[in-house]
Amino acid sequence: MKVAVPAMGESGYDENISDHFGRCKTFAIYDTEEEDLSFIPNNSKHMGGKGNPPELLAEENIDLMLCANLGRKAVSLFEELGIDVYCGAGGTIEDALDSWDDDQLREASVSDACEEGRHDH
Repeated sequence: MKVAVPAMGESGYDENISDHFGRCKTFAIYDTEEEDLSFIPNNSKHMGGKGNPPELLAEENIDLMLCANLGRKAVSLFEELGIDVYCGAGGTIEDALDSWDDDQLREASVSDACEEGRHDH
């Protein structure tokens, strides 16, 4: 399984999670089978590239996205692409993976997006 986490940079498991997944600098990609962490740049339209972040992650065969929060439209696009989303992650990449492992994150749905006072995007 491949797990994505929006990140502020590329400094490994200690890298901080980005609060806004669409405008993160990179996405950390954790392969649960290989127990390997890698990073890809966020070159979606939010960062001057093309396409939406969920589409970029689908091209990387991501199965699961862990993030702080996101809007209904993003949750809907992730659902259409078959990528599960869990919200409530914070701290570092390692913190997010540990929180998911410990069932401390909540699964996102379009009817109950992970927005916390954010605009609907």
